[in-house]
Amino acid sequence: MGLKLIDLSQEIYQGMSVFPMHQKTFIMTNMSHEENMSMTGSKKLGFSARNLLISEHGGTHCDAVWEYKPSGLTIDKMPLQHFWGSAICIDVSHVPPSRYIEPADLEKAVSKSGQTLQSGDIILLYTGHYDRNFNTDKWQTTYSGLSYAGAKWLAEQGVVNIGVDAPAIDHPDDIDFSGHLICGEYDITNTENLCNLDKVVNQRFLFFGLPLKIRDGSGSPIRAIALIEE
Repeated sequence: MGLKLIDLSQEIYQGMSVFPMHQKTFIMTNMSHEENMSMTGSKKLGFSARNLLISEHGGTHCDAVWEYKPSGLTIDKMPLQHFWGSAICIDVSHVPPSRYIEPADLEKAVSKSGQTLQSGDIILLYTGHYDRNFNTDKWQTTYSGLSYAGAKWLAEQGVVNIGVDAPAIDHPDDIDFSGHLICGEYDITNTENLCNLDKVVNQRFLFFGLPLKIRDGSGSPIRAIALIEE
């Protein structure tokens, strides 16, 4: 038996699409190879490095409960079990952006996946939005999202992390941000801006999406991966 690694992370670059309320990404040169050689006096080797200005919620990232609940834990204090472990990916790509993802959609998708949703699981929602609309004007505006009832249904199953291949787990029309509201009520996290979920849909696998240990962080960019048995 072997393990196959699947990258579920979007690329980080200057000009990347970021949720409108968050800081845009900027990448600046710290030093070039030539500049460093001039600084050190070396004739054989120079070091190059860049500086990043990026939101804690830029690109593929996870949220700290504190982001949406002032009494919640910050990212450095949250249990790592929220960010890695056994996961399933279910197919809700049939749900149009004109409506919300409801409990009935989730129950049917779990049943169709052939998997059993267990307490402590991480669940990833394959909406197909990344495949259809990434790098278009619809990316930040036109996608489905969890209703309050849908998010609550997942939380009541005992999931610790809800992931999605869209900019948010909420519907863009939902000014109450119901998915995040439920995450706050149940002290769980969510992972947004995933990709390649078509490669893991209807499967169980090990998910890793570990945050940086940012003191008092509201969230963190991550390198999300899936490990699947072959």
